Amino acid sequence: MAKAKKSKAKKSANKKTKKVKKPAKRAAAKSAPAKKSKTKKSKKPAARKAAPRKAKKAAPKKKQKLVGEGDYAASRTFLKDQSSFVKKNKAKIPELGREAQRALDGPEGDNLRAAEQEAMNRSTID
Repeated sequence: MAKAKKSKAKKSANKKTKKVKKPAKRAAAKSAPAKKSKTKKSKKPAARKAAPRKAKKAAPKKKQKLVGEGDYAASRTFLKDQSSFVKKNKAKIPELGREAQRALDGPEGDNLRAAEQEAMNRSTID
């Protein structure tokens, strides 16, 4: 059987595409490893992954001294002093309460109420 002749346009188109493909094949052939034969080989177990790295501990932060209403040190000191006062004066506390009541009912009661009101005015947030 005789092969059919291709037109010149088709031949030139085939040559152009072949030229473009050849360098790509060569580049792929260089970077790809050689093909292995199709003989059956036992599969090797997958390589073990490296142990995960432990994150380094951050350096301990310096304590920041907060000042104002968020002053933690002052808050701790206040609570400690309050609890120690109660422990020391546990038996005396009822008598101290009665003394305070007598002072409010007595001649200095007006001064004590004015001082209490002044302290309350300072503590309110506008």
